[in-house]
Amino acid sequence: MSLILSLALILGMSSKAFANPACAVCTVAVGASLEIARRYGVDDCVIGVWAGAMLALLGYWLILWFDKKNWKFVGRDFILMTISVGSIGFMYISEISYTPKIIGIFYIDALLFSTVLGALTFIYVSKFYQWMKAKNGGHAHFPFEKVVLPVLSLVLLSWYFNTYPVGKELPITDSLSSTGLYDFSK
Repeated sequence: MSLILSLALILGMSSKAFANPACAVCTVAVGASLEIARRYGVDDCVIGVWAGAMLALLGYWLILWFDKKNWKFVGRDFILMTISVGSIGFMYISEISYTPKIIGIFYIDALLFSTVLGALTFIYVSKFYQWMKAKNGGHAHFPFEKVVLPVLSLVLLSWYFNTYPVGKELPITDSLSSTGLYDFSK
């Protein structure tokens, strides 16, 4: 273990540090911490926020890769980002059952809802940073602003989901079948 820490320290001192929330190390760290957080009992909605941000990063990299290959088609960015964020089901397919809840006007699983919300938060805050930077003459307002804004917004969203649980369970009743409208036994 000390060998790995020594190598990481040497590598860290020998290379230039970049403030980039889309760096590979950040993404791997978030991905690894998701499973650790689940094992410690962190709510799935909080996990979903960070998983959504991580999947948005992967979608961003996929778009850059398509740009490098010069593969362009109508709706490409939206399709690639949807596929990337939608892959949350593959991450936890064997561990979590799909249990939809009423969330506002939606009837959706809380993990899926928080994943989409985490991805949208990350995307919009990143665009907001680019807008703020352009308004400031192409310069950040403070060091590491590109990292601080998305992380802070995801922390606030995680705090909100941890403080105020998402959705409510639908009570299982026979109210529709008691009216005789949906009674198929007759």
